Amino acid sequence: MTLESVSQRIESHFITIAVILSGVALAYPPSFTWLKPHIPLGLGVIMFGMGLTLEFADFRDILRKWRLVGLGVILQYAVMPVLAVVISHTLGLPPEVAIGMVVVGACPGGTASNVIAYLARANVPLSVTMTLASTCLAPVLTPAIVYLVLEKQVHIDFWSMVQSVFWIVVFPLVDGLILRRLLRRWLEPVLRFFPSVSIVVIALVIACIIGLNQKSLLAFPLLVFLAVVLHNTLGLAAGYGAARLFKYSRRDARTLAIEVGMQNSGLGVALAVKHFGAASALPGALFSLWHNLSGVGLARRWRGRGTSGGQ
Repeated sequence: MTLESVSQRIESHFITIAVILSGVALAYPPSFTWLKPHIPLGLGVIMFGMGLTLEFADFRDILRKWRLVGLGVILQYAVMPVLAVVISHTLGLPPEVAIGMVVVGACPGGTASNVIAYLARANVPLSVTMTLASTCLAPVLTPAIVYLVLEKQVHIDFWSMVQSVFWIVVFPLVDGLILRRLLRRWLEPVLRFFPSVSIVVIALVIACIIGLNQKSLLAFPLLVFLAVVLHNTLGLAAGYGAARLFKYSRRDARTLAIEVGMQNSGLGVALAVKHFGAASALPGALFSLWHNLSGVGLARRWRGRGTSGGQ
């Protein structure tokens, strides 16, 4: 079996790979929890590889789509918090769980969304730009939304967030862009294996998240899981629907769906634990699992359709 055939098998079975690794993590968490300190490195490696597949010209095109970036940010900070409140009220969630839903809904887009955008053959430069925009606004908008809905003040370290996104997303991505420009001819044979590497890394990240939250996942009420699934699904639908409503291409609509529907749930968990208690962190923990699995599922579906006929 050649390396290329192994790569193709990984690409065609990445949902199966993610499910199998997740099952192992749920049964025996230590098999993957040791990866926790290395998750930023793994995401950074993927972003570096993305940079190798892109051109600086791809990011210049984003300047013409500033309205789409603005639409994404508005949806991120308007639709997701409102959905959290409506779903919590409709399902009659306990107050501490409803608080956790609101906190997750008020968070910016997560860095994993950039990986899912790549796997889904969406607009990666647009995805990265939107993640940066929502993250830079988070220290102001997230506390404001939480205070408006819950009347509770929370604090977010601006520089800590910016540094995290810089080292995980911007730095490796720019390095990849520069290396591609310098060594384009030598890199081309290697790049076809990169999607399979990305799939393995994101599957390992999902497994690690499941292992870290095993007790919560085994003990969670079905109603809370339903709330998280609805929140994520409606966010994805809102992002895609809004983009198509404003006549953007299907490729850009996929990107907007991913950015709006996938939250920085790690931040949501940290804020919930710090300011509201462990019970309020449950929605964030479940969101960490579900939005990665749903993202992988969408990536699989959209990747099969390709990007032809982008309108």
